[in-house]
Amino acid sequence: MLRRVASAVIAAGVALGQASPASAADPDALWKIVDGQCVPDQQAHGDPAPCALVAEGPGGFAVLKDLVGATQFLLIPTARITGIESPELLQPGSSNYFAAAWRARTFVDQRAGEVLPRDWLSLAVNSEVGRTQDQLHVHVDCVRSDVRDAVQRHVNELGPDWTAFPEPLASHHYEATAVRGDDLDGADPFLLLADGMPGARTEMGLHTLVVVGAWFGDGRPGFVVLTDRADGTNLASGEELQDHDDCPPPRNTWAK
Repeated sequence: MLRRVASAVIAAGVALGQASPASAADPDALWKIVDGQCVPDQQAHGDPAPCALVAEGPGGFAVLKDLVGATQFLLIPTARITGIESPELLQPGSSNYFAAAWRARTFVDQRAGEVLPRDWLSLAVNSEVGRTQDQLHVHVDCVRSDVRDAVQRHVNELGPDWTAFPEPLASHHYEATAVRGDDLDGADPFLLLADGMPGARTEMGLHTLVVVGAWFGDGRPGFVVLTDRADGTNLASGEELQDHDDCPPPRNTWAK
C-alpha cells in the first residue's frame, strides 16, 4: 500500500513540473561519502574529511557540511539506514539521531560565527517520497523566520499529544507536539510519531519530521515537533520549514 501511494505522490510531483526524488541525484551519494570516505579516513588517519565529524561505535554518525547554504549540516548514520521508514529506528534501544543532530547544531554556530538562539535552530527529516537520498540524514540549520514566529505564538497551546498546528506552515497543515527540556535525549521524535499518532507506525515513510527549538511561557526550554503526511500533491518535505539562505537571521530578531 505504501509503495502504491509513494508512486502516486512521485507521479504527482513530476506532473507539477518537479523532478522526482529518484531522478534528481544519485540516491546513494551521501552513503558513498560517509561509508567510502569519512569513516575510512577517520579510522586510518584520525581525520573525518570530507566530513566535519565521525562518531564511531554503536549508533555512530557523521556530520557533513551540505552543499546548500552557508550553515547547513547533515547528520548521517554510519550504519546503512535508508530513511524515516526504516524499522531500525523504532527498535528497542535504537539510537536517537535527532538528539545527536541537536548537539551538532554547534557546527551551524561555528559557520554563523556566533552561538544562535535555540528558537532559531531546527532539524528536519524528509519523507520517503520527498527526499533525494536513500541514506537517513537529518538537516540541521536555521528555521524560517515566519515558522519561528508561528511556533512562538502557539508553543504554549501545545502539549504532549499530537494536535493540528493552529496555522499553516509553508502553506501546509502540520500536526504538532511539544517536548520540554534542553535536549532531546529523552524524546526521540521517530518514536514520538510512531507511538503517538494513530496509524503512523505502519506508514512512517509518508511522514516528515521537523523539530524547532522553543521557549515556553515560563521561560523554560523545549521543542515543537512537527509532522506532515504526503498525499497526491504534497511530498511532505519538512525541510521546507528551514532557511538555508539567511542563517543567521538579523540580530534584532533574536528576542524571545
